[in-house]
Amino acid sequence: MTEPDFNTMNLKKLRQYILSHREDNEAFYTFVDRVDKEKNWINNPPLDSIEDMNNYPDFLEKIKKDKGRKTPEHLGDFSS
Repeated sequence: MTEPDFNTMNLKKLRQYILSHREDNEAFYTFVDRVDKEKNWINNPPLDSIEDMNNYPDFLEKIKKDKGRKTPEHLGDFSS
């Protein structure tokens, strides 16, 4: 069986691959290296409660803009 070329896969396809081939360490390490290289995440400290999400508007905005995510309309309003 021919192994796929992980370097030509986009991150979404590579993620799908590693989720269905969890034993493939090479794919996993390639994914982690590429995610680290792109650094397109926002670091936040751990939350004490769900209401704490209101303290991280940059994170909420990133989630809202992520076209691949299904987000509830009330995202960003954790005060209720």
